[in-house]
Amino acid sequence: MTTITAGGNNAMPKTPWYQDAIIYEVHVRSFFDSDGDGIGDLRGLTQRLDYLEELGVTALWLLPFYPSPLKDDGYDIASYTEVHPDYGTLRDFQTFLREAHRRGLKVITELVLNHTSDQHPWFQRARRAPRGSVERDFYVWSDTPDRYREARIIFSDVKHSNWTYDPVAGQYFWHRFYDHQPDLNFDNPQVRKAVFEIVDFWMKMGIDGLRLDAITYLYEREGTTCEGLPETHAFLRDLRAHVDERYEDRMLLAEANLWPEDAVAFFGQGDECHMAFHFPLMPRLFMAVEMEDRQPIVDILDQTPELPEGCQWALFLRNHDELTLEMVTDEERDFMYRAFAPELRMRVNLGIRRRLAPILRGDGRKIRLLYALLLSLPGTPILYYGDEIGMGDNYHLGDRNGVRTPMQWSADRNGGFSRANPQSLFLPVITDPAYHYMSTNVETQENAPASLLRWVKRLISIRQNSPALKSGDLTMVPCTNHRVLAMRRTTEDDDALLVLNLSHAAQHVHLDLSDAAERWPVELWGRTQFPPTHPERARRYALSLAPYGFYWFNLSKRPLDEAHLMEPPSPRGPLEVREDWSAIFEGRMRAPFLRRVTEFMHRQPWFNPRARRLETLEIQERIRLRWEEGLTLICLIEATFLDGENEIYMLPIGFSTDRRADRIREQSPHAIITQLRLERSGENGELYDASVNPGFVSALLGYIRKSWSLNGMEGSFKGHWVEHFQDLTPEHLSALPIRVLEVNHTHTSVVFGEDLVVKLFRRLESGRSVDVEVGHFLLERDFPGVAPLTGHLDYHRGRWEPTTLATVHRFVPHRADGLTWFLDHATDHLQHRRPEQPGPPELLDGVRAQTLISLNPDDFDLADDDRVFLNQARQLGQRAAELHTALASGLPETPFEPTLFSTSYERTRYHSMRTLTLRTMRLLRRRLSTLESHQAMARLVLDQEPEILARFKTIVGRGLGGLRIRIHGDFHLEEVLRTVDDFVIIDLEGHPWLPIGERRIKRTPLRDVATMLRSFHHTSLLAWQRTCRADFPRDLDPGDRPEALEIFKAAQRWYALCAHAFLSGYLPPATSAGFLPNTPEGIAELLDVMRLQKALRQLEHDLERGEPIELSLIAVTTQLMA
Repeated sequence: MTTITAGGNNAMPKTPWYQDAIIYEVHVRSFFDSDGDGIGDLRGLTQRLDYLEELGVTALWLLPFYPSPLKDDGYDIASYTEVHPDYGTLRDFQTFLREAHRRGLKVITELVLNHTSDQHPWFQRARRAPRGSVERDFYVWSDTPDRYREARIIFSDVKHSNWTYDPVAGQYFWHRFYDHQPDLNFDNPQVRKAVFEIVDFWMKMGIDGLRLDAITYLYEREGTTCEGLPETHAFLRDLRAHVDERYEDRMLLAEANLWPEDAVAFFGQGDECHMAFHFPLMPRLFMAVEMEDRQPIVDILDQTPELPEGCQWALFLRNHDELTLEMVTDEERDFMYRAFAPELRMRVNLGIRRRLAPILRGDGRKIRLLYALLLSLPGTPILYYGDEIGMGDNYHLGDRNGVRTPMQWSADRNGGFSRANPQSLFLPVITDPAYHYMSTNVETQENAPASLLRWVKRLISIRQNSPALKSGDLTMVPCTNHRVLAMRRTTEDDDALLVLNLSHAAQHVHLDLSDAAERWPVELWGRTQFPPTHPERARRYALSLAPYGFYWFNLSKRPLDEAHLMEPPSPRGPLEVREDWSAIFEGRMRAPFLRRVTEFMHRQPWFNPRARRLETLEIQERIRLRWEEGLTLICLIEATFLDGENEIYMLPIGFSTDRRADRIREQSPHAIITQLRLERSGENGELYDASVNPGFVSALLGYIRKSWSLNGMEGSFKGHWVEHFQDLTPEHLSALPIRVLEVNHTHTSVVFGEDLVVKLFRRLESGRSVDVEVGHFLLERDFPGVAPLTGHLDYHRGRWEPTTLATVHRFVPHRADGLTWFLDHATDHLQHRRPEQPGPPELLDGVRAQTLISLNPDDFDLADDDRVFLNQARQLGQRAAELHTALASGLPETPFEPTLFSTSYERTRYHSMRTLTLRTMRLLRRRLSTLESHQAMARLVLDQEPEILARFKTIVGRGLGGLRIRIHGDFHLEEVLRTVDDFVIIDLEGHPWLPIGERRIKRTPLRDVATMLRSFHHTSLLAWQRTCRADFPRDLDPGDRPEALEIFKAAQRWYALCAHAFLSGYLPPATSAGFLPNTPEGIAELLDVMRLQKALRQLEHDLERGEPIELSLIAVTTQLMA
């Protein structure tokens, strides 16, 4: 249960103003233009203070309004104690400040103290001053650009160094941001003195708070990341003491984009900053709503430390910058990009440059839910100007200007922002039809009772009139329904229950209100009283919530009655069309046809919604492919689920009658979608999945071979053929025998003779296949160890990335796949096992990587055949090292360029593994009652959750070293083929159920190694099961026999020997290549963590798909015993 104390304010005699505040962030030049020059100004802001007062906000945060070249929208300051002439004068600011205070509005301004503009007089003086002088040392200089190498480059998409050479000074100057923003040198006492004078200047004028921009980067030290150093905290303590001694009731707000356990350091012991932004919470609010799962919110709040007394988090949904994704895992970042920024132009740096409404696709229910979440959580909420009316953005403007456009006041010219000629505005107003200023503006919404603006005003008012909502401690209400978030906010005199539905479907929940028995929940919006929480109903207090709905009570929480899924009816006879079977997609036949398609897809192994419930299917694209047998319609079908992301599937549909239909019924009944009758001709036939028709696949291959295109309703297909293989002529291909392999969980494979394999992807994703990317990369390097790419078929639509529909590879003649090859040997080894030989005791209770590496096969009594297979395992390790070496050879500034496995990445990996652990344990708890004979082992795994998290955390801060590269991503024995005397690696697409963006993430190569070791272990368990069934065929569960334990020990020894052989082949060349951790101990430690992660991933996979989990549980427990 998560409990968060709201800044310790309950114990204070007076609550500081910033803890009860609603802050409104505004850019002066974007808000209102008073003099018609096309630029907002301080007088204009003053004129609009009544609007802000009526909105209900209590404090205003002004972006920089100082003199500046405006290369970074004012954060490149040329003078700290003046006003930019475009915005007015100091007198204008003083008038504004006075009028704001008269209305009870606090004012927060920016103190950009890490850097200045290169046009600041300090820098112009410094670059000309002698080296070593006080003036020169106002900034950080160096004769070479190789200092502080461990400091990351923040804007890595536009700059490549933190140093820039100044020809006037004859030295390099340090800048953590752009090269026109040199960093001040806080080791110089005169700099600190000048900063204190700036603070005094504005504090004496009467401002109430300062936002400390880029506060983490003030000092630089060799051998560190130059972020959050002890000297920075010492300076903050001095600054806080300086402010507290001279001014009353003032506030310092830290901009520290860090994980909460790191950001909390900027509060000190209550003697540094008063407030800090909670950056990691912000993206997880969006994630939770998009995923329809409360876990991202609960998990990050779980990791949020308690604050010192008088301190407070600043919470926000959007602001003037990009929606930053620095404090998320790689997988979460990829999810956010896919969900909210599918176009590359929507992204900037590590973030998304979109406003609140467009990022939520204009869904008013989601917008309201996000606001309710923001105002429900402990902390001070910040609203960004214009978001209260659902303003749009314009990401075509470049940088982050698209979210800084003029405020839209009315339907008049320029949205009522300015009387100027529209061409003279500093930025154009929004004219996107969905958010056009003529419809989305303050005036229109003020006159519309159901508008977003009126709703936000009401929400703020309710929050500000509830002591619990403003400043209460937070406690999560336990609930089994992960789509509903329930919380209590409590003070000594007030108790609020907040229940929010994160799903697009209506939900029913039961809340455990046993701690609030004999209460009467009163809904705060309408003051409606709900049934009391009598003791007999308090533990299961029932509520129903509308889609994306929420309740704020003066109290409560739930389990969930899952939203009902309307199952498609069973087919009743054939569908009928007049004469053209393709008319089935149109008019009155469309709905019944889609119901048949729905039922068909539910029967297919490649359609696996992972325990999610399907809501609808829609055909998004149809492309007509004519070939000698007639017509095939290649359909792209969008599946919408009641929870989670939508998915796209490819289904080629054909129609056959007569003998061809008979052949499909006899040979491929699983491919039949429905019967179809043509009314005019009276013919009956079958609509079927054309991927089982060799002729269709051959025709498709012809398009790929000729690099032809086919146009559809929305886009087009385009074939691509690799020039290396021009020997595969059309005449040669047409003569090859064709056989359709068994359909698997992700694709359909068709083999042409012993020359080619065509793979048709069934579940699609925007973006070129990883198999294609890696295949091209390895072809360029003439890498021989994989099945070479021959061609591919892509779908193109507008500005979207191409989507790969099919790939073509050379066929690899082989004796068996790796799993069959080693499983047969393992089974033979166990069935002809020798009398038990004493081996290292560690082999019986789990095997650490270090033990596997140092194992000596000579300590075991091995048959000659065993040694042959161990040599083959060693050979496979060598091939894996060669693949990783090739993948690590990417050139700089290319998608395959290796990156460092840094200490910051170690923390990111921990958070990713933590999320995996929590998610898997939640699934296991749900399945616990259904596990029957495996409940004891499952409970053991659940009890070990703290130990699992502790093991994962061992990598944090270790500085293990090594590189992150593109890897295979799904490297198990089924992905290798045994040829006559070697191994060939296949299927370079990564794990097929992961999103393409996630498969592109660079990772430690040891992840592949761990996957292969897990595969060897799984093979040993399969061989153990086989042997037990063969030795004790009459037993229902032969694994329970005492003799089975001895066989299990032998299987473990076989696994350990194979793993040792694989590692002995892999580690020497991989270590020489330089992409592994720096030390043997680091390699072993990271490998152990990767193995445990892989075992958990397999368990999660089996739980999600309702598959047997016995072997996965054994794998996890074996790892935990190590």
